Amino acid sequence: MVTLAAPVTLTAVTALAVTGLTPAHAAPAPAAPAAFPHAAVTPAAPSAPAAPRADRSPVTVDALPPVVYTAHRGGALEVPENTMSGLVAAYQRGTAQVLDVDTRMLRDGTLVAMHDRTLDRTTDKTGPVRKLTLKEWRQVRSRPDSALRDSWRPERPPTIAEVLDRFGGKVVLMLEAKDADSVRTLARMVHRRGLTRSVLVNSNKPAVAKRAHQLGLTAQLWRSYQQMRTDRFERFRPYVAVLDVDYRARDEDLKRAVRSGIPRVWAHTVNTPKQRDRVLRLGCNGVITDAPGLLSRTPVQGPVRARPLSEG
Repeated sequence: MVTLAAPVTLTAVTALAVTGLTPAHAAPAPAAPAAFPHAAVTPAAPSAPAAPRADRSPVTVDALPPVVYTAHRGGALEVPENTMSGLVAAYQRGTAQVLDVDTRMLRDGTLVAMHDRTLDRTTDKTGPVRKLTLKEWRQVRSRPDSALRDSWRPERPPTIAEVLDRFGGKVVLMLEAKDADSVRTLARMVHRRGLTRSVLVNSNKPAVAKRAHQLGLTAQLWRSYQQMRTDRFERFRPYVAVLDVDYRARDEDLKRAVRSGIPRVWAHTVNTPKQRDRVLRLGCNGVITDAPGLLSRTPVQGPVRARPLSEG
């Protein structure tokens, strides 16, 4: 079981050090191709997965700091969501230790980075993502939110193979399996690249998280504040490595999640310092945020219960 440590007060001087927000793994990248015009990245071919560098072990969940920041969809209030440009920017800025990407399956089985069931909200096309083939996907272009800072140009949203080949082993990735039938394909891709401890596979469905665990993946389960009212979190402990909780949940439900024995309890989607400070004070040891830059610049106020990440 997990034992709560004494509260640790984070001051303006120590806050960033405790959360580990440093671009330790960032490295210069080559010039961007036309498909990803804003990013300094050349994605590898999906059929040729990149092996971990011989002189550097893959970054894994076991090496994450006591308090973790995850860039939700790459940090959707700061970069275009689920785009290669946005992910590269989030990675190079070093304001999060985990990059979150949503996954959808195309008609031909290809996995791609997309949150919605349809293309309508974030791209220049319309209609269901599931109806496209890879050839048709390559004609899709993102439509960056005009409210974003900086200049972001349309680009082709990446495939999950491209995301894994660009970032696999360099940073922990959180891949949310929007389609339950994609988990087996995800498992093959992750195993082939030797990234089972470098990739979290996330779902809202306990059965999908359990299946991911059975396939040798590191499973994450997210729950809404409504679900959390009746959840018995201990039931998830045998197969869930990260419990992803809704910051809007009642204090008592967040505390129950923290006491569940699941070593990592991260709150979503936390976009203000006040929201962050509350969930850390209640015992969460990570936040999933659309604004990693804002949170990393803003020191934590008040006591934080830093919990050891021991399992069992």
